[in-house]
Amino acid sequence: MPVPPSPAASPPTRLALVVAFTAIYLIWGSTYLGIRVTLESMPPFLMAGVRFLLAGSILLAVLRLRGAPWPTRRQWGVNAIVGTLLLLGGNGAVVWAELTIPSGITALLIGVAPLFIVLTEWAWPGGTRPTAVTATALLLGFAGVVWLAAPWESAAGGRLNLAGVGAILGSCVFWSVGSIYSRHARHGADPFVAAALQMLCGGTALMLAAALHGDFTSVRPAEITARAWGAFSYLVLLGSLVGFSTFVWLMKHSTPARVATYAYVNPVVAVLLGWLILDEPITTRTLIASAIIVTAVVIITTEKSRGAKS
Repeated sequence: MPVPPSPAASPPTRLALVVAFTAIYLIWGSTYLGIRVTLESMPPFLMAGVRFLLAGSILLAVLRLRGAPWPTRRQWGVNAIVGTLLLLGGNGAVVWAELTIPSGITALLIGVAPLFIVLTEWAWPGGTRPTAVTATALLLGFAGVVWLAAPWESAAGGRLNLAGVGAILGSCVFWSVGSIYSRHARHGADPFVAAALQMLCGGTALMLAAALHGDFTSVRPAEITARAWGAFSYLVLLGSLVGFSTFVWLMKHSTPARVATYAYVNPVVAVLLGWLILDEPITTRTLIASAIIVTAVVIITTEKSRGAKS
């Protein structure tokens, strides 16, 4: 797999940024469907752990062949923290949640991730307090999540699994903390080397979670379907090698608020794919909640961008 040249030599071009944003918009929007398909015959944490260990190993091997130095102890340590936050706390919780939550709804709930990123930036040392407009949008976004989850309705009436919803919202917190920490942490590694280390360390943490969850005893290799293997390969090659590496690169070359815009493009892709391929329903509630969530995150991103220019 071709790896983009190191961005350290010069600032990225506008074209490079457009291609990178397009990649995380479309690729990550499709990974929710890929995860849902793999879970039909693969246990959650084991699947996620092997996925990132494979992707991290391939990326690090390619980078080493291209002359990248072996990572230092500090680079391993910092990226182990980032990888655990992003991939165990962030991705792992999402994969587990998709056992009970449809892929499109999962992506919609993750649409509130920029809200958590704004709060994380504010809480970070030297961070900026959100404006009144941003605070209002935060409340609007949470209103969308509450409307989507509908905790006041009975299960028979279509209520989402609250444990799954809680896991997804928790994953947003872990992802936000890991993202902001990765932006501020100083370790000197090239962004693609950092991505490889994060996938290797995060994948290891996911394998430990798999052991605790009983995935090693529940897996039935002979029962894994061909389409599950196909979805798994897609997650490794595009979702992780391309998508995750691109995300890490963008966090070093763009603002967190702009990078977070993937969270309101992904749901559109995920809902459409879930409807087209898995026949997941698109209800009036889904449409209303998605409109509320998308409106909230667009307001926040626009407000943050204005703040950065002032």
